[in-house]
Amino acid sequence: MRYQYMVEDTMEAGIVLVGSEVKAIREGRANLADSYVRLRRGEAYLQGCHVGACSSQGEQAHESVHDRKLLLHRREIDKLEGKVRQSGYTLVVTRLYDSGGRIKAEVVLAKGKKKHDKRSSLKDRERQREAARATKLRF
Repeated sequence: MRYQYMVEDTMEAGIVLVGSEVKAIREGRANLADSYVRLRRGEAYLQGCHVGACSSQGEQAHESVHDRKLLLHRREIDKLEGKVRQSGYTLVVTRLYDSGGRIKAEVVLAKGKKKHDKRSSLKDRERQREAARATKLRF
């Protein structure tokens, strides 16, 4: 994720889910690979997130891919809308996690990297690995 985007801002958002979706996310059956956040009519929705069926699910199956509403304050949504209207900014959910019995989503305001930015970040990462190896071998 950080390879493709330069992260500007992060925030925590609640997410509206069905009971079987909560169980499935706790079991680790969520896939955020092609998901993104869309702002519509003053509300935020998570689109493209795949939540598989949980192991104990019976007849009451939930839809695996559908729009899920994110719970954010009005001022947070207004702030995000202003930034997203600028060119190059996008909203992405980087992870879903359990916080005090509730499922939360980490929403990131990011700007897409160009090809040369991706190359430089790979070079920086390689330099850090080499430095870590050198210090490890020295001690």
